[in-house]
Amino acid sequence: MSRFERIRGRLRRAYQSGRESARAGRVAPREAPEETAVASPATPGPAAPAAATTAAGQPPSALHASTTSRDDADVPHALRIAAAWSWRLIAIGIVAWGLLKIVGTIRIVIIPLAIALLLSALLAPAVGWLLRVRFPRSLATGVVLVGGLAAVVATLTLVVNQFIQGVPELSEKSSQGVRQIQDWLKTGPLHVSDNQINHYIDEAQTWITGNSKTFTSGALSATATLAEVLTGTILVLFATFFFLRDGNKIWRFLVRLLPVAARWKVDDAGRAAWSTLGAYVRATVLVAFIDAVGIGIFLVIFDVPFAFALAALVFLGAFIPIVGAALSGGVAVLVALVDSGPVTALIILGAVIGVQQVEGHVLQPLIMGRAVAIHPLAVIIGIAAGVVLAGIVGALVAVPLIAVLNTAIRRLAARTVPDTPPDAVVVAAQAP
Repeated sequence: MSRFERIRGRLRRAYQSGRESARAGRVAPREAPEETAVASPATPGPAAPAAATTAAGQPPSALHASTTSRDDADVPHALRIAAAWSWRLIAIGIVAWGLLKIVGTIRIVIIPLAIALLLSALLAPAVGWLLRVRFPRSLATGVVLVGGLAAVVATLTLVVNQFIQGVPELSEKSSQGVRQIQDWLKTGPLHVSDNQINHYIDEAQTWITGNSKTFTSGALSATATLAEVLTGTILVLFATFFFLRDGNKIWRFLVRLLPVAARWKVDDAGRAAWSTLGAYVRATVLVAFIDAVGIGIFLVIFDVPFAFALAALVFLGAFIPIVGAALSGGVAVLVALVDSGPVTALIILGAVIGVQQVEGHVLQPLIMGRAVAIHPLAVIIGIAAGVVLAGIVGALVAVPLIAVLNTAIRRLAARTVPDTPPDAVVVAAQAP
């Protein structure tokens, strides 16, 4: 036997001896008999176990597995659980409050990025189609972005031109409507005199004069808001371009920042959430287009002014579910009331309500399907929270954000193993 083999044999015996000693040490405490000796001042011995101690003649309270001392055991179990939940919820609330403060501070960046994500989800299929036709990625992204921007500019131009052409006529009819209201106040059940009407008009003028500073400060804030809008628009265009061109690379870079064990799960949840966002945005555009066409047809039939502009307003309002199209339809009803009277206004109101019912009960379930189905209560709460936090843009972004979070959380909570990413490199272990 060589010297090397003797050394290896000694090491193996030492390793086996150590394992047997460790195993015997684990088994010995379980098999050792309990000490029953009682300690006394004359013959000191082991102390009595905790279970044998008594306090004031009462049996001791059993320690729960979650307690670390006798004081914890004296607190009711339900109160301990409530306290544990309370401090955890307080910690989560503090973190959420901090995040909201950060988002509020940099909202001029967050809001354009959120809008860019929505536009990217809407335009991504067009970019994919051009890529399949062998367009370079940058060229395909530029063509789609410029085409979408041209469509928006053309629509806004038509709306502005129609407003410019129809405002004089609408102003004249509005004056007639005001005179009709004054006649009704004098000859109707209220019997308001001319002096009272003039008094109310003077009070209104006095109030406007007294609040001129408020209006001036509002105009200054509007100027600042206009600067923010211009800055945000430029950021939206740049962010949309790079999201469309390099979105997959950006996502993979973000996933690589996570621990290795969490990458596949997060990647799977993120791609599922992106699919949900794309489906939601495209379905919302289709539903909004159908709403605008349906209400616009009634506006054209009854010769309501600004038919195209009001239809465009309905289209934009439909991006805010449940309340958006209703509010924009209310504007159409008011214009019809001023221009054509109460009968036409009631007909337009019926058309708006009918289109809303068809949208809610037929179009959205049929087009959006179960993948992006959200309970109406969650929609209303999300819109209200979005309005409080970020105004109109918050209401626009709230519902798709809820849909994305719903899909991502469901996928993360699922116990299924996600599919292997197509770019994953699997290294096989070599045989010894």
